[in-house]
Amino acid sequence: MTGEALRAYVERFLVPTLTAGDVLVLDNLTAHKVVGVRKAIRATGANLLHLPSCSPEVNPVEQAFAKLKALLRKAAARTKEAFCTTISRLLDTFTPAECHNYLANSGYAPR
Repeated sequence: MTGEALRAYVERFLVPTLTAGDVLVLDNLTAHKVVGVRKAIRATGANLLHLPSCSPEVNPVEQAFAKLKALLRKAAARTKEAFCTTISRLLDTFTPAECHNYLANSGYAPR
């Protein structure tokens, strides 16, 4: 992932889906801090948070990926098509309440 690729994705695909009050949580990948990304997101009224450098068990993204990886292993999709279909189905199992709990478990206070 390059900063330019992320900025292009944010501007073309992500920004049109954002509304005021949305919160995006990014890790500390250098590409996530490229000039223009924060400005484009904030212009929509959305907020941008960068995760602190810390261990994976207090990183809400890592907690969600741990669940996704476990479910993918259990599904045992063995072709590219089955894998993509399975991921699509599994992502729908992540409820807003569950995602809120990942954030709360990582020390992010609800607003």
